[in-house]
Amino acid sequence: MSLIAIVALVLALGVASRVLADRLRIPSVLFLIFAGIAIGPELLGLVSRETFGDGLPAMVGVSVAIILFEGGYHLRLEKLRESPTALTRLVTVGAAITWLGTAAAVVVFLDTGIEVGLLVGALLIATGPTVVGPILQVVTVRDHVAAVLEGEGIINDVTAAILVVVVFEVLVAGNGTPAALVSSFAIRLFIGLAVGAFIAGAVWLVISHVQSRPRAAPLHARLIVLAGIIVAYAGAELIASETGIAAAAMAGFVLGNVDLPYHEEVIDFLDDLSVVVLSFIFVALAALIDFADILSLGLAGLAIVAAITVVLRPAVIYLSTTNERFTHNERLFLSAVGPRGIIPASVATLFAVELQALGQPQEAQLLAGTVFLIIFATVVLQAGLARQIANYLEVSPMRTLIIGGGRVGLSLAERLEQDGENVLLIDTDPDAVEKARKRGLRAIEGDGTDADVLERAGASDAKTVIATTPDDDVNLLVCQLSKTTFGVDKVASRVNQPDNVDAFESLGVRAIDLSMATAWSLENVLERPSLSAWMNELGRTGDVQEIEVTAGDLVGKTIAELNAEIPDGCIVGLLTHRNGTTEVPTGNHRLRDGDRVTFLGQTEAVDRASKRFHPHD
Repeated sequence: MSLIAIVALVLALGVASRVLADRLRIPSVLFLIFAGIAIGPELLGLVSRETFGDGLPAMVGVSVAIILFEGGYHLRLEKLRESPTALTRLVTVGAAITWLGTAAAVVVFLDTGIEVGLLVGALLIATGPTVVGPILQVVTVRDHVAAVLEGEGIINDVTAAILVVVVFEVLVAGNGTPAALVSSFAIRLFIGLAVGAFIAGAVWLVISHVQSRPRAAPLHARLIVLAGIIVAYAGAELIASETGIAAAAMAGFVLGNVDLPYHEEVIDFLDDLSVVVLSFIFVALAALIDFADILSLGLAGLAIVAAITVVLRPAVIYLSTTNERFTHNERLFLSAVGPRGIIPASVATLFAVELQALGQPQEAQLLAGTVFLIIFATVVLQAGLARQIANYLEVSPMRTLIIGGGRVGLSLAERLEQDGENVLLIDTDPDAVEKARKRGLRAIEGDGTDADVLERAGASDAKTVIATTPDDDVNLLVCQLSKTTFGVDKVASRVNQPDNVDAFESLGVRAIDLSMATAWSLENVLERPSLSAWMNELGRTGDVQEIEVTAGDLVGKTIAELNAEIPDGCIVGLLTHRNGTTEVPTGNHRLRDGDRVTFLGQTEAVDRASKRFHPHD
């Protein structure tokens, strides 16, 4: 086949993989790697190392630069603020542990030199947006978890790309002393970041100040951004090899965090462009996998996979995510999802050739085999099963949107966060947004009555929308949009004027009359102080949860039988019948389909009782 025909085939397979992945809600990288293997020398033999000739490294380099620029562009400062401590530990101490631990595993299990071990370890630091991005497209996690995965992917890709060059030149090729390793790494990193920041500034100046016809201006902005990616990558590479990736990532990060004209048009362009180049390079590189290199590792290769995925990854995650915002299951999810992607694959191919040139063919085979084994294993097992892992660990809560960041909205957001909800707060006041962020909450500045703002906030997939502003007109419009435009089932609102309650309830909104709620709370404090104090502790020492009785274990049971099955420290407090009436049940009440049961008691016991009968809630 001609080169043009092969390129067309690779792109067609890439696009088909993406469409199939979207339909099946499975990360696209799984289909991409299988498509590459299918057309590679192991099966159909349509693509080999000689197919693209000397042009493949350049094509891969530019493609990776585009992907990392796009990833950096989406990596907003407010996203990094979600879990700054965890992310900092993950890309510093965590990266060092991964590097040295992987090197030790390679040396021990494959009986090779420490230099080659450190080279392989440097390569496998990277996770990368090429695999993390597709995972987060099909797996919904709380924002601080997504921020850690995305930030780790971008930063560690840059770290790995530079570190592997330094390790090769200083330790493998012997062009320097070990003491030069740190200084060489720092210099290359500085060059990449400096070039990227400079090019980003130039792109911003050109787009912001060059006058274009209104109709052509968005197109010009997209083209200037594309040119900026290529110039940043090529310019840094001219100064020092393997610094172009850092330059591209830095340029994207800078431009994504400034007020760039035609921001939305640029995002759409980058998203489409990254899909195309990701499809191409993942299929092309997967086609280069040599299973003979992988099989030659034998059981030692499997031991290395286990060391990286079962020992090193969990250790790094648990050391990095000590903040109480990360639940136990979220830490397990992060431990189970750390797939490797394009950076290890592309750089391993390059340095396998370099090792052969140095007269070390056995080390070259070991390098390529180990890296591609880890990529294949983690993409298939971790990326391919990411959604199932997330569902099993119950780390995919639907988002709760709170419109209004005043005292009521802020207090409600904190309580819901403590209950494990995935909360996003929206307010027009930048001070309110900043105050919420300082309290560790996810918040964005925007008008909650604007459908575009709600769309970007994820209202289409939201579990609940709650309006808490002091303006009933604003709250009513938010509720109307949520119900009619986005189809949100559960919508609630603070109602400031009692006369407006009927208007909210006519929309099917759960209206909370502020004056009545205040009066009820005061009455409880005065007449039922113990109950009031306990209610204020909900989600901490005590909890209340409600489940619906559906066809299954509960239908037909009596309350006495149910009480015998739930944990100590929890009781059935209320029973709501299908007709809406609520009562304190006796032991003889028999449950019917559509009834609702309210558990109350100690937090852990209530949670276990709820999950016992509704395990996926």
